[in-house]
Amino acid sequence: MSKIKFGTDGWRALIAEDYTFDNVRVCAQATARYMHESNTAHKGIVIGYDTRFASEAFARTAAEVLAGNGIRTYLCDRAAPTPTISFSILDKQAGGAIIITSSHNPASWNGFKFRTDYAGAAPPEVLTRLEKYTEDIGQAAQDVKQTTSEQARRDNLLVEFNPMPNYMAKIASLVDVQAIKDAGISVVVDAMYGAGIGYFPAILAGGNTRVFEVNNVRNPLFPGMHNPEPIAQNLAALQAGVLQNQADIGLANDGDADRIGVMDEHGQFINQLQVYALLLLYLLEVRGQRGPIVKTVTTTAMANKLAKIYNIPVFETSVGFKYVGPKMAETGAIMGGEESGGFGFAGHVPERDGVLAGLFLLDLMIKLKKTPSQLIDHLYSIVGPHFYDRIDIHMDAMRRDDTLARVKASKPSSVAGIKVISIDTLDGFRYSLEDGGWLLIRFSGTEPLARIYTETTHAEKVADILADGRRIAGL
Repeated sequence: MSKIKFGTDGWRALIAEDYTFDNVRVCAQATARYMHESNTAHKGIVIGYDTRFASEAFARTAAEVLAGNGIRTYLCDRAAPTPTISFSILDKQAGGAIIITSSHNPASWNGFKFRTDYAGAAPPEVLTRLEKYTEDIGQAAQDVKQTTSEQARRDNLLVEFNPMPNYMAKIASLVDVQAIKDAGISVVVDAMYGAGIGYFPAILAGGNTRVFEVNNVRNPLFPGMHNPEPIAQNLAALQAGVLQNQADIGLANDGDADRIGVMDEHGQFINQLQVYALLLLYLLEVRGQRGPIVKTVTTTAMANKLAKIYNIPVFETSVGFKYVGPKMAETGAIMGGEESGGFGFAGHVPERDGVLAGLFLLDLMIKLKKTPSQLIDHLYSIVGPHFYDRIDIHMDAMRRDDTLARVKASKPSSVAGIKVISIDTLDGFRYSLEDGGWLLIRFSGTEPLARIYTETTHAEKVADILADGRRIAGL
């Protein structure tokens, strides 16, 4: 049995190589053990899945294992976004959820996410326990308790349900949906062949606003894109749709619809750091909300500037919603987010929700009567222009320790001619710069990969800062 490791958001592996029915059974049995030991098994569990190859079969297998352990299982009867499944934990007052999804990974991958009873990503200590339990179980078939779907139904341990209606009702209570319907704007949505297919058209039906949905059929191969991640290089269909329909905005969700990607009315990509700042501005300026915010170390300094203007606290975490979600719950944050395009909001689940984030952006456009490009100009009039980029560098795994030591020993006084004012190591090595920007060097814990990020107020410095990051790392 290959080692099952829960990363920033669950276990992911190649289908048929490591991602097998046997290993899904092991993960499900580990989940059952955790729920019994944490006294949440009596509340039951929600199990959902995305549109990837055989996801529904893997989900049913997991359901049969949980039911075999005497845990009542609420199994989604269709593919659903991760935030929809997470909301169902609260809706069913369940003890947690299993989500069969590999989010934005390429087509050959699938995954196993676990959500605890607070309806957000399981914190690191829970994932560590699940990993330990999978090691204990191994491939010992006698340790996995599995029943059949038919028997589970007879025992009232398996209930199938449609998670969409109650989630949609919740969403409608969080944003002025009627105003968006009445606005008469034109929206192109790229569902990326994923679990979010049909959500925006259903929510915004019946008004003057038009929604054009592309890539809106299930196709586990994700044709026309490298992977279902809503970043510029994967959004050719969205860009074409915006231009052809002369749309006001383009929105994209990743494979499990917990992330958002945005294009303006000209078909220009709005990066994830800009989106974080726009969503925060919406909460502060349009909704009048006040309270803490949570951001990962890779997320925009514009959030800190807005927080200073509006006198609200900022909490920073390591990368991953397994850190952001618990910190949101702990601090009562109005918003949490990360560089990958995942954003969560108060009054909802402490979970990324790409559908709600998209609706908030539409409401921001309508309430301020501005196009997306005008919203960026408005944002920059408050915090100044900011420019962002990131490079991922594959490196020799044998050199990882040497490279890490090299970066740790480096104490540059400047980067690309901009003074370094502080260095922190919360998650990687981040160099805060005098212009209010930053350079970050992070190493993947699961791959021989270095990621170098920057955000700066000088557009002409982006490439030079990234080049200096490579120099510091010797890559």
